Amino acid sequence: MSSTPNDRTPLAGYRVLDLTRVLAGPHCGRMLVDLGADVVKIEPPDGDLTRFSSPRVGSLATYFIQQNTGKRCMSIDLSTSEGADLLIRLAEVSDVLVENYRAGVMDRLGLGPDVLRARNPRLVYASISGYGADGPWMHRRAYATVIGAESGLTRMQAESSGRFTNDPWSHADTYTALETTTAILAALLRRERTGSGDRIDVSMAETMLYVNEHAHDQLFDGPIDPQWIRSFRPGDYPILSVADGTIVVISGHPAERGTFEIMVKAMDRPHLLDDSRFADVATRLTNFDVLRDEMIDWAKNVPDARTFEETCAALGLAVGVVRSVRELVESNWAHARGAITEVPDRVGGFVRVPRPPWHFLDAELGDMGTPRYRGEDNREVLRDFLDMSDTDIDDLERRDVLSSRLPRTR
Repeated sequence: MSSTPNDRTPLAGYRVLDLTRVLAGPHCGRMLVDLGADVVKIEPPDGDLTRFSSPRVGSLATYFIQQNTGKRCMSIDLSTSEGADLLIRLAEVSDVLVENYRAGVMDRLGLGPDVLRARNPRLVYASISGYGADGPWMHRRAYATVIGAESGLTRMQAESSGRFTNDPWSHADTYTALETTTAILAALLRRERTGSGDRIDVSMAETMLYVNEHAHDQLFDGPIDPQWIRSFRPGDYPILSVADGTIVVISGHPAERGTFEIMVKAMDRPHLLDDSRFADVATRLTNFDVLRDEMIDWAKNVPDARTFEETCAALGLAVGVVRSVRELVESNWAHARGAITEVPDRVGGFVRVPRPPWHFLDAELGDMGTPRYRGEDNREVLRDFLDMSDTDIDDLERRDVLSSRLPRTR
């Protein structure tokens, strides 16, 4: 892997130390890679948990590949004094450090923001945790499923679907990655004006409150006009099956003023406008199952999804087909947009992973690179960042301050 910056990328020349694992931090690091930064992933001797997930190819887990391709990989035992000193030296010549240990762990290692920013005042030090770096819950363990339950997501999904179930997507992790990346970019922009870095503390729980577009409704205690749909209620938007078995969704609440009339016109069932069960928003909500049955009956007589969308689009309604990820990836849209790329699997093949969604007019995206094994780039990074000699690196490896796990060669 080359560490030579591509000057056409937005973050060309910026150095990032990524001490994170699993998803929230690694996805933040992946975004910085895609923006052109030189991101060095620093793992403990036991490695990132996702290295041991499935499916696997070429001694690499595809989960790990998706979030970490393009990063250079080191493995340092930070519990040793030599390992901690090595990280301090790396931080002195870096622009950003991202970590997602539980609150207080980095301080106990002597690697907290006060220590590292004293050595490098320009450093942007970003910490990701479940509940933040202070407060009564700072030491609680947290993963996306836990935060989803604590922040209202799981309950709201149950109220919509009628049963409690864990969401298969780790929203708290990926949303937190987005918020952390935004904060890092803002801190780097501010550094251009002030010359000083910053400390960033992002919690998953606060993130889930921040991105919850229905929080305002959950916190509203005033009177509610029965002729309005509260906060749009997208959980009620119709999911229907057309004649050929394709499942479609309409973006719009059938009971809403204006939308109801449009949907009646799309169904070509004008008699529903005079039906007392659907006289206003309140009665339509009371008889919502009946209204939904009308739409189900209509949809099953529409031949296919294309006809269904054309009918709805002519009246200003947005329609989507319920697809699998594979179906979207293999669509002509995904091919035209370049939404998927291939990265080497290290055994002569390739793994397909999503490309970032940004399309710049003048700038370029960073190199997706080759996924790396744990500690594979120890020697290269220490030469590039610290101009360290092979003799010194050999000594660190011999004393297990540095370690690596590379595939066996036959």
